[in-house]
Amino acid sequence: MKFKFSAAVAAVALTAGLAGSASAAELRLSHQWSTSDVRHQVAQIVADEVAAANVDLEIKIFASGSLFKAREQYRPLSRGQLDMTVLPLSYAGGERPEYNLTLMPGLVKNHDHAARLNYSPFMDEIQKIMAEDDVMVLVHGYLAGGFVGVDRCITKPEDVAGLQTRAAGKAFEEMLAAAGASIASMASSEIYNAMQTGVLQAVNTSSSSFVSYRIYEQVKCYTPAGDVALWFMYQPLLMNKSTYESLNDAQRAALDAAAKKAEAYYLEEAKKEDAASVEVFEKAGVEIARMTQEEFNAWRDLAKASSYKSFVESVEDGQKLLDMALAVE
Repeated sequence: MKFKFSAAVAAVALTAGLAGSASAAELRLSHQWSTSDVRHQVAQIVADEVAAANVDLEIKIFASGSLFKAREQYRPLSRGQLDMTVLPLSYAGGERPEYNLTLMPGLVKNHDHAARLNYSPFMDEIQKIMAEDDVMVLVHGYLAGGFVGVDRCITKPEDVAGLQTRAAGKAFEEMLAAAGASIASMASSEIYNAMQTGVLQAVNTSSSSFVSYRIYEQVKCYTPAGDVALWFMYQPLLMNKSTYESLNDAQRAALDAAAKKAEAYYLEEAKKEDAASVEVFEKAGVEIARMTQEEFNAWRDLAKASSYKSFVESVEDGQKLLDMALAVE
């Protein structure tokens, strides 16, 4: 039976207050990754810290898409049918096209630049849009990523020509299509089977997903995020805003403190993930290719003529949002 969890939380809190009970309210947190993935670990930190705060609040985590499918979490979250999720925000780009700007090729320079974007006027605008859907950010986070190829290395636009390729969001799909790739859209949790069955010849996703989904078992070559990284994707821990506001002061304070700790961990681990992924792929015997600055510039020029152009033309105030993002040094 579907119902708004904010109402459930409020009811539990009220009952506990009237009866003097220690009964804890329960929040449901859903995500698509394995329990070894950094995004699960971020969620676990929040759950553990809230539990340790002893504020009659429990967070139950549903990993590996066991509660909602990967791309079907934003709408339940906005409707209060789900309390929390760790979600690549561009997955909801079909409902809110502005979110596609959080996965725009070449827009983010490095992890520290991503952290500055998280607390910029640009992100303030994105959060205003979320609030209209009764959604809020609890933990900010960007992850970097790269390319893999089943039969070849991918470092420059010509390398994907004619290949069935997966990218995580609309902007990358548009750029890859402009390079001559055929596009297959799917969640990162579906990549392994698609490569195993010959549906995909190339993939673009995060360093974390490449490892946690064991993509190294299916490919010949890996182009990781390095000195230049074309792929940065915003993947925050989101919460239903009404649910958050229905909690008492102590519960909100515990959540806020937990989120602060989790966010610091997320940034440091995100920086480590890229190098760690290279070690995993090398150990598996996969060739490692490095993208040069010249090749990066070629991708970005292609993106400006395809992804950037499409975003500005199709999204109301798209140019304003793009300029706000580009203004962050």
